[in-house]
Amino acid sequence: MRWTTPVIPTAAAFVDAFERLANVATKAGVEGAGLRIRAPLQYLSKADIAREGMRLGVDFAQTVSCYQADADGLACGHCDACRLRADGFAAAGLPDPTRYR
Repeated sequence: MRWTTPVIPTAAAFVDAFERLANVATKAGVEGAGLRIRAPLQYLSKADIAREGMRLGVDFAQTVSCYQADADGLACGHCDACRLRADGFAAAGLPDPTRYR
């Protein structure tokens, strides 16, 4: 897949860099409390995330992944996030409850 978005926020390097930033740019960080960012889903496939969400009872119809969702939360169906989400549900063998325009 060709990425058209400027940042892949689940990439380990992004999460690590954001954690370092938070530890020098927040009151808690500079006062020594230390912040730890956890991203437990970052190494799972979209299909695995969909399956785990279903196991946990997540109502995916109430979630939006789209970078260009409208004011009603309707997804565009064309951006990277929409395509990855749809592919993940398909790979998991689950219906995609996303509300598309």
